[in-house]
Amino acid sequence: MARQPAGFLQEASHQIAAGGSAGLVEICLMHPLDVVKTRFQIQRGKTDPTSYKSLGDCFRTIFQREGLLGFYKGILPPILAETPKRAVKFFTFEQYKKLLAYASLPPGLAFAVAGLGSGLTEAVVVNPFEVVKVTLQTNRNAFTEQPSSFVQAQQIIKTNGLGLQGLNKGLTATLGRHGVFNMVYFGFYFNVKNILPVNKDPNLEFLRKFGIGLVSGTIASIINIPFDVAKSRIQGPQPVPGEIKFLALYKGLVPKIMRLGPGLQSFTARRHEDMNANQCLEKTGSTGVGKDWPGTEHGSAPADV
Repeated sequence: MARQPAGFLQEASHQIAAGGSAGLVEICLMHPLDVVKTRFQIQRGKTDPTSYKSLGDCFRTIFQREGLLGFYKGILPPILAETPKRAVKFFTFEQYKKLLAYASLPPGLAFAVAGLGSGLTEAVVVNPFEVVKVTLQTNRNAFTEQPSSFVQAQQIIKTNGLGLQGLNKGLTATLGRHGVFNMVYFGFYFNVKNILPVNKDPNLEFLRKFGIGLVSGTIASIINIPFDVAKSRIQGPQPVPGEIKFLALYKGLVPKIMRLGPGLQSFTARRHEDMNANQCLEKTGSTGVGKDWPGTEHGSAPADV
């Protein structure tokens, strides 16, 4: 019993390190889609001369006017936030799951509620980074002409402070975005994963988890994107009153799904499971599959929602 805390810390550090490294790769590969998503979410409509006509037009315009580095505007804040975000997600998910054990909830519902709680907690950590990121992404100047992430953060604090009008602007929308996404993602993923039988063939088992992760991320993205649009609008250029219509709440859905659905989340889940299975095999001779806490798959949540 005395070894349990040390074992938990070792598992936590292992998952945070694995999840953080995989999340870093995902951010670097998928950040251009995040920039495009934000640009669609903040544009004012067809009458806006700076609005993009299509996904291809957005990529082409950014490349022509802002250069290749324009697709990597605001990349430093999510990179800096990745490790603390993973740490908070892992720790709080585990703690919420333990607390929910006293409520005798069905496992699928318990995972969904724990996902909601960890998402809400995670949002508090990442929101300041999101404010700086969105501010940089909405800047249409050349990459070399815009301020650095640290200078931008200093400007925000100097002008509006640390509160809900400054570095924590849009916190409510961020809470909704992360809470809803994690609730839907974890709830759907673990429910469906337990329904579909495990395949002994490693390749088919990978396809099973890839498919479940793809569908989970897509559904979660569709449900939480109104919060995502609201967050980008609050943290970026303010819309004209009455400008936001119902369908505007789904702006940027295509690049969002391209980033979160077919991205690296399913690959990350497989990578974590393989790493954890190898670790357990070396220690106990067992892969640990089927344990009460599927910590390996906790890291399957995308780097950014």
